[in-house]
Amino acid sequence: MSAKAKFAVVLSGCGVYDGSEIHEAVLTLLAIDRAGGAYQCFAPDVPQMHVINHVVGTPGAESRNVLVESARIARGAILPLADYKPADFDILAFPGGFGAAKNLCTFAVDGPDCTVNPDAEKAIRSTHAAKKPIVALCIAPALVAKVLGKIDVTIGNDAGTAKAIAAMGGNPLERTYGEVCVDNANKIVTSPCYMLNSTIGQIADGAAAAVAAALKLL
Repeated sequence: MSAKAKFAVVLSGCGVYDGSEIHEAVLTLLAIDRAGGAYQCFAPDVPQMHVINHVVGTPGAESRNVLVESARIARGAILPLADYKPADFDILAFPGGFGAAKNLCTFAVDGPDCTVNPDAEKAIRSTHAAKKPIVALCIAPALVAKVLGKIDVTIGNDAGTAKAIAAMGGNPLERTYGEVCVDNANKIVTSPCYMLNSTIGQIADGAAAAVAAALKLL
């Protein structure tokens, strides 16, 4: 890599049940840095679907903004996803967490019939059209499959989610801890992460493998 590869990392809130999975997000940023890359975080400037109390796992009555919550992970260094331009970056990356399936799209509620946040859809379509790699971890491959259709992805080995991805036109392939699925033709890199009962070390392995695979596609 003669110059630092620039990653746009799209967050979806802060917390596994209603936003970005924090381990996946932070370990993706760490993997990028350790691979010699640079990153800029983005998030859509929209309300969360709901706010979950992470102690008890139930929703509360409050409302939070996806961009504001994502800024917690990005230490304030974040931009609205509407500002993303693929010409400014080499790779687009989506950590997982329920926010990817609740705030970036409605897959968690609507399955294959889900709708996609317009800024997220534009980011995916424009990056794909520019023939630049897209990384998606955990449940985020469902988002990418909804937008792009016929692509190879992995969400581990969950049969129900795999069936839903197939219904959206995707080709779900089984992968295990720390492994990646690479669709070379479409430049899509996916890894199961917390779709499996993983340790934090295995999440780090998956994030590092996904970042390395994406860099090879440049």
